[in-house]
Amino acid sequence: MTLATVGTAATGTLPAVRRAVIFDLDGVIVDSFAVMEEAFAIAYREVVGEGEAPFAEYRRHQGRYFPDIMRIMGLPLEMEEPFVRESYRLAPQVPVFDGISELLLTLRARGFRLAVATGKAGERARSLLDELGLLSFFDHVIGSDEVARPKPAPDIVEHALALLGLSPEEAVMVGDAPTDIASARGADVASAAALWAEVDDEEALLASGPGSVLHRPAELLALCPAVPRV
Repeated sequence: MTLATVGTAATGTLPAVRRAVIFDLDGVIVDSFAVMEEAFAIAYREVVGEGEAPFAEYRRHQGRYFPDIMRIMGLPLEMEEPFVRESYRLAPQVPVFDGISELLLTLRARGFRLAVATGKAGERARSLLDELGLLSFFDHVIGSDEVARPKPAPDIVEHALALLGLSPEEAVMVGDAPTDIASARGADVASAAALWAEVDDEEALLASGPGSVLHRPAELLALCPAVPRV
């Protein structure tokens, strides 16, 4: 299957008029994987013991809530406490992807409302964005612990829409994992795959059926013309 790049949907033309963008966080807004790997290794060593932490497998489940990943991998749920602790400690080291700040500024100038729907816990996601000076861009930041069912269920995207007061056709979801695309599809929201990070399994992401494929953050602007003034 060959997916179209920005401007043409693989499963039909994306709506021309939108009012909001819902972003995943890790791998879309922030390049957090090096810090995540360090925190995961420390948590594994503290709880499980010696040996190589299976971070490559952990990354294959990105987008899911941390406790859910532990259950899938058969790892102790006790890893969450040191993982979260180290994630907070290392947060200042997390870089923002090139072009993201400019993208957010432009979307705001065009009248868009912005939200984050992340696999992280909500408090940790808001803390990280605040640390990086990005929190003020977003109307809402929703974590997996703040909905009944985290990704790939549609709950987090539906909750974002409810908070924004918008219908599904008025938003697009940008993510870097199949769980993001599945969550958007379940909420009847258009989706775009972000490929500017080092995607762990690009083939699986593209096979998940995103409406558009973006190679740079600025390409999203082609899907988001200025919101018409009422």
